[in-house]
Amino acid sequence: MLKRLTLYTLLTLALSSQHVIAQPSGAEGDDFIYQVQSGDTLSDIADLYTLRVANWRPLQALNNVADPFALPIGKSLHIPFSMIPMVPAETVVTHRIGNVQINGRQANIGYQLKEGDVVTTDASSFLALKLIDESTVSVPPNSQLTISRIRAFERAGITDSILILDKGNIETRVAPEQQGVGRFEVHTPVAITGVRGTDLRVRAQDEQTITEVITGRAKLHAPGNPARLVQANRGAAIDSTGNIYASTTLLPAPDISEPVRGPNGWQLSFPAVPGAESYLVQVSLDEPGSQLVSRDLSTDTTVNFRSSGSGNHYVRVRAIDVHGIMGVDAVAGFPGQASLTIADGTPVMTRFGAPVALTEF
Repeated sequence: MLKRLTLYTLLTLALSSQHVIAQPSGAEGDDFIYQVQSGDTLSDIADLYTLRVANWRPLQALNNVADPFALPIGKSLHIPFSMIPMVPAETVVTHRIGNVQINGRQANIGYQLKEGDVVTTDASSFLALKLIDESTVSVPPNSQLTISRIRAFERAGITDSILILDKGNIETRVAPEQQGVGRFEVHTPVAITGVRGTDLRVRAQDEQTITEVITGRAKLHAPGNPARLVQANRGAAIDSTGNIYASTTLLPAPDISEPVRGPNGWQLSFPAVPGAESYLVQVSLDEPGSQLVSRDLSTDTTVNFRSSGSGNHYVRVRAIDVHGIMGVDAVAGFPGQASLTIADGTPVMTRFGAPVALTEF
C-alpha cells in the first residue's frame, strides 16, 4: 500500500500586525516558520502567535537564540503548531458547474466546508473554493478532494489548511493578498512537495504525482529518496516508488492569436510549442482561472471553445510535455454569450449552477 504523504506549501509573504511586522514563511513538519524582521523580539513573536508572552523562553531554547532582544534579521524561527491557538476558518464554495458532490450530496454555492468534507467532481463538473485569506482552490473534473484541516491562527489570522487529493487535479493561488500563510498542505498518495510561492498545481493520477510550481520554490521528496529543490517555472513528476523521474522547465506559454468567432463558437490558433505533445484549453469566468467552465485536451494548434453565458470569459492555453508536465498559461479574454434573465437582469440559472444561455448566433 502506498503511504500517504504530504504537499507542504511554504510561503514567504507579509502580514501587518499591531504587535510586530510579521513575516510568515509557511511550515516545516510540525513547526510554523517565522522569518525575523527588523525590530522583532521573542516576546512580541510569542505574544502574536502563541498568545502567551512567557512562551518566549521555550522558543528561545528551541531556536538556540542567544539574545531574545537582538534577533538576527532573516533568521527562521520554528514555532510548534501545538503552541499556536487555532480557530475554525471559513472555506466557501464560490463557483460550481455541473454535478459536484460534497459528502455524496449536491454542492451549492455558499456552502461552508467543514473538516472531513469530501468533494467529488465528475467528468463535466467544476468547483472553486475560497479561504478566509482569499486563497482559492480550483477543482477540475474527475477529482476527489478531502478537507482534512481548515483553521486559522487565533490572533494572526493566517491559515492552517490541509487538503487530501485522492485523485485528479487542483490548482491553487495561496494568500494572493500577500498576508502570509501558516500552513497549506496538499496530501497525495505519492509525494511530498514543500512550496515557497503562491501559484501551484498538483495532480494525482496513475499512482503518480505531478507538481508544477508557477512562482516560488518547491522541495520534493518521498521515503527513501533525497529531497530535491524545484525552482519557479519548473515541474516535476514522481512515480509510485517515490522516484522523481522528470524535473524540467515548464514549457512556455503558446503565442495565441486573438479569439475570433468561428463555425463552432470561438476559435484561436498558435504556432506549435517545441516539446509539446498536446495542449490543455480551459475557459474560466475570471482572469486568474479559478472559476473554470470547460477543460479540453487538443493535439491541434487551432482550437475551438465556447462561453457559458454572459459577461467576460477567459480562455487559457497551456502546452503539455511528454511527461505530462503542463506549461505556462497563455490567457485571452472574450465576451460571453447572452443569457436568459428575469426583469431585474438577474440571470436564470440551471440546476447545475450555470446561466441559461441563449443561442450564440
